[in-house]
Amino acid sequence: MAGTTIRPKIFVLDTNVILHDDRAVFNFQENDVYIPITVIEELDKFKKGDDVLSYNSRSFVRELDKISNNLLFEKGIPLGKGKGLIKIEMGHSYPQEIVDSLSDDIPDHRIIATAIWLRDHNPDRKVVLVTKDINMRLKAKAMGLVAQDYLSGRVEEKKIVRTEKEVRTLRNISANIIQKLTLTGETIGYNELGIKKQPIENQLYILIGKDQSKALARYDKKANLIVPVTSSTAFGIKPRNLEQTFALDALLNPEIKVVALTGGPGTGKTLLALAAALEQSDLYDQILLSRPVIPLKHQDIGFIPGSVNNKIGPYMLPLFDNLSTIKNAFSAGEPQPGQIDQMLKSDKLIISPLAFIRGRSLNKVFFIVDESQNLTPHEIKTIITRAGEGAKIVFTGDIFQIDQPYLDAHSNGLTHLCDKFFGQRIFEHINLFKGERSKLSDLAGKLL
Repeated sequence: MAGTTIRPKIFVLDTNVILHDDRAVFNFQENDVYIPITVIEELDKFKKGDDVLSYNSRSFVRELDKISNNLLFEKGIPLGKGKGLIKIEMGHSYPQEIVDSLSDDIPDHRIIATAIWLRDHNPDRKVVLVTKDINMRLKAKAMGLVAQDYLSGRVEEKKIVRTEKEVRTLRNISANIIQKLTLTGETIGYNELGIKKQPIENQLYILIGKDQSKALARYDKKANLIVPVTSSTAFGIKPRNLEQTFALDALLNPEIKVVALTGGPGTGKTLLALAAALEQSDLYDQILLSRPVIPLKHQDIGFIPGSVNNKIGPYMLPLFDNLSTIKNAFSAGEPQPGQIDQMLKSDKLIISPLAFIRGRSLNKVFFIVDESQNLTPHEIKTIITRAGEGAKIVFTGDIFQIDQPYLDAHSNGLTHLCDKFFGQRIFEHINLFKGERSKLSDLAGKLL
């Protein structure tokens, strides 16, 4: 008896999948990809603009036109060797179960209707709706339709846990080693710590002696040595805990060109980055402090009354708050607050929305990107690839506090960066755990 032939699956893509990844259609192996005509109509609305959504919309449409050439989509077009077909599926009338349950004639419902029609007319094939919209997945599943998130490029949970624990704690270290690192600043071999396998580049260590004394250290792969990490002060700001000490060390290290600081609110991510930038202002032509603008309730900033500065001002307030904190670290009469004001006036220090920074070449620039968990992997890549000679880029953010509707802890650009740059010599990631804004803020973060 001949075995049953398993036919390729049919994956029906939602608009947000393409807006997230313009190359998504090539990531379904030998299976067929169906694009509802409603998706094409929605993509048309995004084609104008200079953000990543507009870019992905235009890029996908151009690629689709290239694939089709003079062929028609009626029977599907091959996506390439080892790939399935791609087909634009015309709209279909709502099945009765949708008519009864989802009366609104909206794009999401039309896409679900198309996927259900494909399922009913292809009983020998598995039909899967792929969307990053959780509510849409729930609606589809309620209709008996298989639905899933777009998982390509999604960072696995174990890798997120790995990057969160890049600081290792070793106990029962001899007093002699602790003294070498803390008192004389000597380096040691990693084998002296009882480590058998060569550590990854820039592995961080908290070393606790038998007498509970502590030393902080980092593995330098080039020297093949464990080097001490000492507490430093940057423009009046001192680290308040061990993770902040590691963070400031990386921020002040000229060999580290990309730094990722993650952690919850009040852990000092942006403050430390800005203080380090000001401390090293002589090394850079400009300090750029920026963040993506995520409007409330998805309203464009154009709806906010007033000038451009009035529109963007509310979004930049957290950055100015950090600048004020640094100013307040100095006593009256000290020159540093005046230096900051002069840097602002002369554009040596610029605080601006990320959209206003895009397109620039970043030469000899200390670039801080705040709230970078709201960026896509493509946006992170775009920023880093613009880095020229002498540039340093710092990304700060909380991967568990995301304001973009189709990003999460596994798919955002900051998580992607920490995963892909893991173990690189020019990169260091520190996850800050302890809130230092105030006792009240720290307690609220733990309890609420």
